[in-house]
Amino acid sequence: MRDGLEDTAAIPEHPRPKLTYPFEHGPRPGEAIDVAPGVKWLRMPLGGALAFINVWAIEDGDGWAIVDTGISTPETAQAWRTAFAGALGGRKVTRVFVTHMHPDHIGMAGWITRKFQCRLWISRLEFLMCRSLAADTGREAPADALSFYRAAGWDDDAIETYRARFGGFGRGLHALPDSFQRLTDGDEVRIGAHVWQVVVGSGHSPEHACLWCPELKLMISGDQVLPKISSNVAVFPTEPEGDPLSDWMESLKRIKARVPDDVLVLPAHNDPFHGLHARIDHLVGGHERGLTRLRQTLAEPKRAVDVFHVLFRRRIDGGLLGLATGESLAHLNWLLARGQAVRERDAQGVDWYRAA
Repeated sequence: MRDGLEDTAAIPEHPRPKLTYPFEHGPRPGEAIDVAPGVKWLRMPLGGALAFINVWAIEDGDGWAIVDTGISTPETAQAWRTAFAGALGGRKVTRVFVTHMHPDHIGMAGWITRKFQCRLWISRLEFLMCRSLAADTGREAPADALSFYRAAGWDDDAIETYRARFGGFGRGLHALPDSFQRLTDGDEVRIGAHVWQVVVGSGHSPEHACLWCPELKLMISGDQVLPKISSNVAVFPTEPEGDPLSDWMESLKRIKARVPDDVLVLPAHNDPFHGLHARIDHLVGGHERGLTRLRQTLAEPKRAVDVFHVLFRRRIDGGLLGLATGESLAHLNWLLARGQAVRERDAQGVDWYRAA
């Protein structure tokens, strides 16, 4: 469920937009950087290619509202203890906002809310989906999921690796809070001295809540808009006929129409940046170009695992196989839903796609 695939535009004639980054460097461990009056930028360790996640502290009366929490590890817990005692001045946490249900965002929410006896604020679908996935911890991989990945073209070794790793989602979570305050698109929430609007997107996750403050000209974008990587948009075995790519691109277009271009975007990964509209155009355009190339390569029948080179710059190894397969299926399902491709299953249970 972690981000990590590069932008899907594999052909370099469409360069990235020239975004501007107002900060020379991000906060070091235990530090916080003021990004606006009453808004601080902190980082929590992740390990792996992404290394860290950005989290945010917003002055809220005599304490802090926290936005996103990091994954549940002893290292993250220690980083939060250091921040609470140092950069956040020993003041309490009043609320915890979570943009979406992936473990690097919600992982420590239960730990912080219990420590400070405060409420989790999150959209309903994100909370319920997180609980559902966490309930798989310790289960055997279901037959539906094994059939799903065999249909995508996985070999026996990949299936066995998936079987061994299944149920790992909950290992990145502290026990979730038992209740929450619902965030809904269009809500206006006063945090301290300012009102923040909830801007919901989908595709990367089911009901991803960004927070936009018109007065401060800030948007906390979570994973909905990232400056240097494209969030994974994938089909999973739980909804094999889903069309998350359509959801994601339409969400981005709605955000562009609603949120002005002059905001400073506070993303979950990489650095805060200016250039929201240009980045949205680049993300949508990259997927549209990927869909065009995909249609062309389906002149001959292909499995989902046969189209990675069309959609991704980087080599797909075992560690990225699940993410790449899910994103490839998202593109293939987009074509199927619009009658631009057809799918046939062979006697071995493998799906083959070709242009309609």
